[in-house]
Amino acid sequence: MQERKPRQIARELALLSLSQLPANPKKLTEEQLPKLVLAAVRTLRSEVQDTLDNAAGELQRSNDRLLSSQTRANDLETARTMLKDAISYTQTAINQLGAAIEFPELIQLANQDKDVGRYAVEIVRTVNENQNLIDEEISQALVDWQVNRLAQIDRDILRIAVAEMRFLALDNRMAINEAVELAKRYSEADGHRFINGVLRRVTERQDSGLGTKG
Repeated sequence: MQERKPRQIARELALLSLSQLPANPKKLTEEQLPKLVLAAVRTLRSEVQDTLDNAAGELQRSNDRLLSSQTRANDLETARTMLKDAISYTQTAINQLGAAIEFPELIQLANQDKDVGRYAVEIVRTVNENQNLIDEEISQALVDWQVNRLAQIDRDILRIAVAEMRFLALDNRMAINEAVELAKRYSEADGHRFINGVLRRVTERQDSGLGTKG
């Protein structure tokens, strides 16, 4: 695994934990983090299998269409589209598998470095306690979209970045860069570009004095 700093590891653990929170996340402790991450591993493993199944289905449909098309242009174009979708599914699955392989090492690093666990918990608590305000910041930066319609992984990446900028004193540029890196590991193929655009609009609104007031 490429060497990462404690706060980068903490940020990743926080992202994985957000989707697996207990009923009362305010009681979250550092000791609970490995269990939350393990639950996230199981969820992601299931998602990887679904993604690979989708890719296999698209490949089969593409192959069937090519064999039966007899070179008709519209059928060939449909087959190409299916093939493109299959490749996209496969790439997403590969990205997810790459991230999942590193989970055991992430957990080990979190156990070895107490600062990692503490900061991960701090991020999760900050997101939970200020979720309405954070979501309002994100909502105002979205173009023709709503926070609750975002993919959960994208929503959580955005929430972490806004929480760090707004409440944990992380430099805006650093927060955006870290969020983009998380998106490259966990989001869809072009997810990092979407994350980058939304967060840049968040910071532009803050710089112009249009951000949500606390």
